[in-house]
Amino acid sequence: LQMLEQQVVGGEQAQNKDLKEKQKRRKKYADERRLQLVAALQESNEDSSERALLNVYDSIQEEVRAKSKMLEKVQEKLRAAETEIKDLQLEFGLEKMDYLSTIRRQERDLMLCQQLLDQVQSLVRRDCNYSNLEKIRRESVWDEESGCWKIPEPVIKKTHLP
Repeated sequence: LQMLEQQVVGGEQAQNKDLKEKQKRRKKYADERRLQLVAALQESNEDSSERALLNVYDSIQEEVRAKSKMLEKVQEKLRAAETEIKDLQLEFGLEKMDYLSTIRRQERDLMLCQQLLDQVQSLVRRDCNYSNLEKIRRESVWDEESGCWKIPEPVIKKTHLP
């Protein structure tokens, strides 16, 4: 009777050692997977725990629904990122145009100042230290505290004839 029970319990494959090993491996894998899911749920935030749980499904339709929801979320994030990129590119373009217009205006102002200096230099007395603009540029010093140039005082050199 015991021999018959051993043969009957487990069906035709009750004595098959390979089948028993395979069942033990499946059970061990299922236990490991369950422990991994529990650890992932404890350690991760809502999104990653959702991803960890998405790997366990009862049916293909459930898997499709879950992956569709995940796809919609990712597409929404993608659209938000694309919108942000476009906004940043537009803002960058506006700033670039503003910088370029500022540079052009400053170049025009610099040209005006240079032309004025060229015209006025010929009117400055030759015995004044301001008659030589290159010398004035060399002697000028930038003051960090006040944020402006310290230019030498104008001096007129009087020539005394004997």
